[in-house]
Amino acid sequence: MAFAAIVLLASCGNNHESKQAVTDSVKAGPPKPVPGTPIKYDSSKRYIYLTWDDGPQPPGSTNCRNIFHEQGVKATFFIVAMNAYDAKRKRWIDTLKNAYPEFLIANHSYTHAFKDNYKKFYKEVDSAVGDIQKAQNEIGYALKVVRLPGMNAWVGGGKRKGPQSSRKVYEMLDSLGYKVIGWDVEWQAKAGATPVQSADQMLKDVNKKFDDETSNQANTVVILAHDRMFAKQQYADSLTRFITLLKQDPRNVFETIDHYPTVQQK
Repeated sequence: MAFAAIVLLASCGNNHESKQAVTDSVKAGPPKPVPGTPIKYDSSKRYIYLTWDDGPQPPGSTNCRNIFHEQGVKATFFIVAMNAYDAKRKRWIDTLKNAYPEFLIANHSYTHAFKDNYKKFYKEVDSAVGDIQKAQNEIGYALKVVRLPGMNAWVGGGKRKGPQSSRKVYEMLDSLGYKVIGWDVEWQAKAGATPVQSADQMLKDVNKKFDDETSNQANTVVILAHDRMFAKQQYADSLTRFITLLKQDPRNVFETIDHYPTVQQK
């Protein structure tokens, strides 16, 4: 009889622990998504990928991140690894890593084509690919997704497309399992940091891509800009206006680049 009582008490204790575990699980909510988890596309929607290059470049990088967060939109930051040269910039990258699925970081090489020496970079294929791999290892990107410095090249879904001068580099990256992302619309800059188009013109450029069906993938537009362009308040305000205008169209969905069709395809 005493033995039965002991068993009963133990059983009650285990039941309590089991209920507590369930309660804790409910409180914790669903597991946090990880980069690369596929999404299901809605053919009635227009998918917009905000991709900002060359960070970290404070204060522009911080301004962009804050604007995207305030506007409630997703974005991808293509990081140049050599720009993460101090503790503050590394913390900025860590903040983005921890903010997924709101933000994603991706590879934009270690030296940005040997500090913009594009001819040498793409001629020295092994060194160029090694530069990208070095960035991959040091920053610890979640996925093997890269944008080539200064080259509008695409690799993914069994297809390769880009300038002839960079072909050997993106072909080697393809053989190593990288997806290469170009762009459909560029927010251009003069003198390296001053936006050329207004927010309203950018909206027209994006809508034209959708309407003409001339983007790299159907129902998608990849937008390229650079963090440094939005360091000054007047240009940060222009970015805010651009996002606000895009959000007015209920068809527009903002996604990170891991959910671009050719990245999701195996």
